Amino acid sequence: MNKFFPFFLLMIVILIASCERDEVEVVKFDGTPYIFVYPENFDDPELPTDNVLTIEGVKLGKMLFYEKSLSKDGTQACATCHLQKTGFSDENQFSTGVDGFFGKRQAMPIFNMAWHKTGFFWDGRANTLREQSLKPIQDPLEMHETLENVVSKLSKNKTFTDQFTRAFGTPEVNSHKVSLALEQFMMTIVSFDSKYDQYLAGKSTLTDSEERGRNLFFGEYNPFFPDQSGADCAHCHSGPNFHNGEFMNNGLDKDADFKDFGREQVTNLASDRATFLMPSLRNVAQTAPYMHDGRFKTLEEVVDHYNAGVKMSSTVSPLIAPTIAKGLMLSAQDKTDLVNFLKTLSDQKFLTNPAYAQ
Repeated sequence: MNKFFPFFLLMIVILIASCERDEVEVVKFDGTPYIFVYPENFDDPELPTDNVLTIEGVKLGKMLFYEKSLSKDGTQACATCHLQKTGFSDENQFSTGVDGFFGKRQAMPIFNMAWHKTGFFWDGRANTLREQSLKPIQDPLEMHETLENVVSKLSKNKTFTDQFTRAFGTPEVNSHKVSLALEQFMMTIVSFDSKYDQYLAGKSTLTDSEERGRNLFFGEYNPFFPDQSGADCAHCHSGPNFHNGEFMNNGLDKDADFKDFGREQVTNLASDRATFLMPSLRNVAQTAPYMHDGRFKTLEEVVDHYNAGVKMSSTVSPLIAPTIAKGLMLSAQDKTDLVNFLKTLSDQKFLTNPAYAQ
């Protein structure tokens, strides 16, 4: 045997071992800030000062948003009922949980949460986005899992413990960190590049029908001069996000027909009975079905409700009540124009943005 052979063999072994050591990633905390971008016509966002957005924190939140082990049987994630193509809402009237039970309300869209100031869910029962993020996990009608089990499952998954280290500095998993990461990711889901936004920026034009619809949307209701009357939408759906952040009764039912007491279940105030959070109209063409109970399948049905279907009740909004007697007096063409304008609020870049996709 060549006397140099053992030496060469030893060198090869050392070289291979050295390469293997070089390939082992050293997982460590990375607090690189996430750059939050938004348009000039938006107010400054209310980002949490005690949960500063970081690139790795947002990444962890996205991983958790799509992680099915957060549910009891590993079949559902947050994204199961909040689909990007539908504005992170559910295309079904009521979501189906892991045990086959239906939820009680339509799943709300998720976007522009950084400008959300009045509580989360239709009834506002969660004060913060981090608080909201944990409730569906524990809800028996939804993911029906305990936070203890979630922590246990994630703690056994090296991919997640490594990402917790990058995001928070240690591999320790707890429910608070889970909520913070989910909050970070959902805060970054933004929509502000619809055709209407481009129109406002002078980069697009509206069709004649869309322009008529725009005038109807922002026009004041005038029962005395129908030809000059608008649909009066902007009182409830105002500002860059097309919502006023209020809890309101929009005349869906009479008192005797109330099946869901809405905000009253949180505040115990009779004045809040059957009031619900006014949603944003951004991407509204994608977020059907509509209302807290998903009773309307199309935008045409929604417009018909406001045109001639609003019902009087003890808590109906004073912004809507004046229209009950005569309705909005919209013609068939008016209704078509209004729907066409609402469709200009769709943001195709948001609906397909890979930054939000799994």
